[in-house]
Amino acid sequence: MATALGVLRQQAVRRYLGSTAFAAIGINICITALFKQVYDITGDPFSIGLLGLAQFVPGLVLAIPSGYIADRFDRRRVTAGFLLLRLLSIAVLIWFTNSGSTAVSVLVLVAIGIGVADALITPSRRAILPLIVSTDDLPRVIALWTATFTSSAIVGPALAGFLYSIDPSIAYAAAGGSALLSVPLTLGIRYLPGVTPVADERRPSVRLALQGLRFIRRSPIVLAAISLDLFAVLFGGAVALIPVVASDRLGVGDVAYGWLRAAPGVGAAAMAIVLAIRPVSRRVGPTLLVVVAVFGAGTVVFGLTRSYVVAFIALVVLSAADMVSMFIRGAIVPLATPPDQLGRVTAVEGVFIGASNELGAFESGLAARWFGVPWAIAGGGIATIVIAGAFAVGFPALR
Repeated sequence: MATALGVLRQQAVRRYLGSTAFAAIGINICITALFKQVYDITGDPFSIGLLGLAQFVPGLVLAIPSGYIADRFDRRRVTAGFLLLRLLSIAVLIWFTNSGSTAVSVLVLVAIGIGVADALITPSRRAILPLIVSTDDLPRVIALWTATFTSSAIVGPALAGFLYSIDPSIAYAAAGGSALLSVPLTLGIRYLPGVTPVADERRPSVRLALQGLRFIRRSPIVLAAISLDLFAVLFGGAVALIPVVASDRLGVGDVAYGWLRAAPGVGAAAMAIVLAIRPVSRRVGPTLLVVVAVFGAGTVVFGLTRSYVVAFIALVVLSAADMVSMFIRGAIVPLATPPDQLGRVTAVEGVFIGASNELGAFESGLAARWFGVPWAIAGGGIATIVIAGAFAVGFPALR
């Protein structure tokens, strides 16, 4: 097995990580600015929830076809093609901002467009990884990928807060430029010798399209890992309400908001570096359960504090815990899944992840309207801790 530096010497890995970085920075800038803009227009946390729901629905609708597309066509071209759709959505945001419009319906439609692009990008991009490195090197590259992805979650939001304070359209232009840089890097990735661009060349059928769903249903460990992530982050969706917390509870401006939004990336990136050096290899199931409980505890603290420093630290801690969960799930799925089905399995997994993030944003926005922001967040954290305990009892194999 190569070291982390050893795998970085491979050109395909560098291009994959570079394309991931530019795409992730772009979408982080875009979403950070978009959530702030809709809250500035409406002053209603539920409007943030609507954007989350708009992003989630396309992933749910396209879960089966997007996975089949990832296994049926060249994953590099699919990823690059739908990055261009993301660019089109960003162009609409630039037009909207410069027009002076306050029609939230336009922002919801843009969120749907971003959701469609992401639903088709995610399974194809993630399914590229096992085709460019050996099985032995895969855990190291997954750790490097998570470090890259989460570092982008620091750079993107921090940059978004600064650029948004100047003008939202500048933030969106930076998001589009970053996404555009990802396209040639993605197309330039080279597969391992002997690997063909098309994973499954059989005649299209509904049975083949549903293969990923059947595989997850027959694999208790895979099902448990992605289900735990779904329910934990679904109720612990604190990140979605950061614009509200920053403005109404902490009383900070756009730049401080950008750094608060970057705080989860700080914790996740730090933990990703630790995992790249020393991956989790023993007591994986119990570790997963513990870090989900820690994630819930951090969410409770973030929901109840009125201190900017404490809120920042809470976000760092909860995201570091979530990174361990993400790493474990990210290693289990590609190692346990046949390569020709990986796109379909990843697409189904993407629905679980999308449900936890985007649908979690909707749940958080709705709960904030009913119960107020502090208890919407803290209550979700408590629910997450309870869920970790329930999975410990309900999935003995995981425990």
